[in-house]
Amino acid sequence: MPRRRVPPAAALTAAVVALAGCGGAARSSTAAPVVEHGTVRIAVPSETPSFNPYSAFGAGPARYAYDSLVNAGSGGALVSGLATSWQATTTSATFTLRRGVTCSDGTALTASAVARALTYAGDPANQLAGARTILPGVPFTATADDAAGTVSATTTAPYPFLTRTLGLLPVVCPAGLDRPRSLDRTTAGTGPYVLTGYAVGGPYEFTVREGYAWGPDGATTATPGLPARIVVSVVPQDSTAANLLLTGGVNIATVHGPDRARLTGHGLTASDAATVVGLTFFNQRPGRPLRDPAVRRALVAALDRQGLANVAVGGTGRPAGDFGAVGAVCHADLAAANLPAQDAADALRAGGWTRTAAGRLAKDGRPLRLRLITSPELGPTLPSVAELMARTWTALGADVRLVSESLPALVNAMYQTGDFDVVIGSTPGFALPVGFIPFFSGPPAAGGLNFAGVANPEYDALVAQALRETDTAGCDTWNRAAAALFREADALPIADGHSTVYGFRTTFATGFGGGIIPTSIRLHQ
Repeated sequence: MPRRRVPPAAALTAAVVALAGCGGAARSSTAAPVVEHGTVRIAVPSETPSFNPYSAFGAGPARYAYDSLVNAGSGGALVSGLATSWQATTTSATFTLRRGVTCSDGTALTASAVARALTYAGDPANQLAGARTILPGVPFTATADDAAGTVSATTTAPYPFLTRTLGLLPVVCPAGLDRPRSLDRTTAGTGPYVLTGYAVGGPYEFTVREGYAWGPDGATTATPGLPARIVVSVVPQDSTAANLLLTGGVNIATVHGPDRARLTGHGLTASDAATVVGLTFFNQRPGRPLRDPAVRRALVAALDRQGLANVAVGGTGRPAGDFGAVGAVCHADLAAANLPAQDAADALRAGGWTRTAAGRLAKDGRPLRLRLITSPELGPTLPSVAELMARTWTALGADVRLVSESLPALVNAMYQTGDFDVVIGSTPGFALPVGFIPFFSGPPAAGGLNFAGVANPEYDALVAQALRETDTAGCDTWNRAAAALFREADALPIADGHSTVYGFRTTFATGFGGGIIPTSIRLHQ
């Protein structure tokens, strides 16, 4: 990644991607007859200040109004979108466009228009934080052949997942690129819906497009039961969203916490989205105590992973096996075989840490002080996870200060002040292992996303090898790289968890992270 200062919006997006969020495709089902030309009401936990699909906030709602060249289908396999066929190496990709695709303003979509969108989204000067989380982590050049209907991209360095990055970027039509500021409140895509109503704080209204026939794997808006309108309302509290589902006030909502229990047995459809609860980073910047790998390994070895997992999911939990959620490309059960297994107290003594008269650990006159931070905005159980960690490390002899922050304050500590030793969040992670690279290597927060200052030469070497292997052929190498991070206790995922997308008289399919596939929505009687 090129060196550049991370702007606040990009830092916030990076933090949310690294630590927060809502994994493989799932489908809900019901046998009731469908409703024609109906309205589906969807509850979301936060407002959308911009519907620009390349902004820090617009990528999620973009799925209603924008298409990508390819789509991730069931089991993670790629299916058609704007492109009917594609081919790629580690340095180039070519997509052949479907004929007859039109933008929401009625103009025909050309290969040149797609190449322009890719170029605009990938230009570092535009500082498009949302696009940056999708596109390849290396510079590229996009070209078009309008006569052949093909779009090609060539990278400056090997990158193995070009179809799963370039191919999944929402394509903004020329009218939107001509007036990018208009994309905050309007949409300019080829998608199945158009944003037709906006209010500050919500609701947001989408209206179906007639004649749309180029959705995932050829999906169309002529399918019986597809809603004519989608109304998205902001409902911050899980409990309120659950009440609205039970009374029919909304048709679709995601519920993360204990309110899921009271939604069981009421005839609601449901689709689970895998998450990693409690993804934990250790600050290795100069001057911080956890720069010492021996201390990190001892602290991790001291933890009761099963107990932490139980707290993280509010019951009988399963310790997470990887940094990303189940269903991510190359996901594997790596943690148990690679995490440090040693007596923590003995390891610290061997490293020169001794107990003071007050019972605290110290080395060379310096106490082992840890600032452990998290935010309830990243998950309701995280403060309890942090508390259990703090109790364990305090019993070991560390002086632990436990701090609960707002999300902006957490981001400030991660990317600006560096005033933390351990930070805990929750995440679906990334659908691709390349997504983690800038968080585990490269420049620290002043010039990149490596806010914890991780420096793991074995990881870097294996990543360099994996980047030369095409698509999933490199999964073994990617997993060896992740194993190197576990061995050095560079980061620790706590538990495999899930959120659930519920439907009242609706059916739908979801993708990685729980995002609803718009053309799959059906309203039932």
